[in-house]
Amino acid sequence: MAVGSVDALNQGAEKYKCDSNDATFLKLVRNEEDVLNEDNAFHPWMSHQIFGDSETIFGYKNLKVNLYYHGGSLLTYLSMSCDEKIPSSMKINPDPVLPNVAEVLPEGFYSNRDEFIAKLPEENTFVPMGNKIHSYTRNDVEYEIYQADITVPRLKDYHARLQTFILWFIDGASFIDSDDERWNYFLLFEKKKGPVMSEYSIVGYITVYQYFAYPDKYRPRISQMLTLPPYQKSGHGVELLDAVNRYYITQANAIDITVEEPSEYFVRCRDFVDCRNCLKLNEFAKEKLLTGFTNEMKSAALKSFKITKKQSRRVYEILRLKCTDQSNVDMYRDYRLDVKNRLNIPFQKQARDMQKLKHALSPEEYNAAMVGQTHDERIQRLDEAYNMLQEEYTKVITRLDAS
Repeated sequence: MAVGSVDALNQGAEKYKCDSNDATFLKLVRNEEDVLNEDNAFHPWMSHQIFGDSETIFGYKNLKVNLYYHGGSLLTYLSMSCDEKIPSSMKINPDPVLPNVAEVLPEGFYSNRDEFIAKLPEENTFVPMGNKIHSYTRNDVEYEIYQADITVPRLKDYHARLQTFILWFIDGASFIDSDDERWNYFLLFEKKKGPVMSEYSIVGYITVYQYFAYPDKYRPRISQMLTLPPYQKSGHGVELLDAVNRYYITQANAIDITVEEPSEYFVRCRDFVDCRNCLKLNEFAKEKLLTGFTNEMKSAALKSFKITKKQSRRVYEILRLKCTDQSNVDMYRDYRLDVKNRLNIPFQKQARDMQKLKHALSPEEYNAAMVGQTHDERIQRLDEAYNMLQEEYTKVITRLDAS
């Protein structure tokens, strides 16, 4: 084939490419009106775990991948549509779409829209499973949080549907072994008055793994936390995380609450909850914060809220910044030095390690290893780390001041 013909073919094929995030439409629905309403859909934050690293689907024009869930039961509907497929004359096969999504869905989803719609009224009788541990009201709408484990009827099948959301919203997500009895589940639902009975819709959830700690205790580690997009930026994540904390605070055998690879969103949420709680403690009073981090702070945070030592230090730094007058040169300098001394620990270790290497390497090898490791370069990285940290802390402080 001539070069010009190949170029023309490539240009013609280009119009059959689409962004898989933009092409995927997720919905929480309760009735036919919700299904047909095109304004209530939301897109995933990522789709590389379904459609590949490029997050591109090839072979279709104006592709729509429709993945709908009943808001309560999570009964699922999957379909796709497009204006045009790449013509067979171009001798290029379109990418598989529905098989990629269907592979991660539990059995029992619908592909016929009319059948799915007909099933919705029955699904509106859904009620949450497990023990209700907290409820709150926001904008005249009631919300309830339930705790459940694998022994609770309906939980395993429900979680199998629920966890499919994480592939679209949590990077590097993987499904958990729900047969493992050490998993604990916390489910947040919106509760609204329906024509016959209350109607529930899932808002978000947290999974916690309870690691054994010799001889008769355990360490709860938060694994996954997700608030679904229609409910985000309304404080629901804070309510859910706070409820989980309070649940474990009451468990005598739980040592402290840890987190597995937290996202940036989760870190901010956790910082806010822990800071708000520690503000109630005398050990975190302003006059004590300004004199430095103490063992008393660490012990009080652990005893009252099961906050780890590392997290209690972070809470201290946020709350000390909150009560530091940054226009006061001496006060602000003392704060910066306190935080930078902590941040500098790994840099100091790195410098010591490099000094040891000096005796083991040739001058040429040592000079190559020292690239980026000079004193001035480490100071620059320390300043960058501090500035980034203060920016994160300031966001938490702004939220604390507004609460």
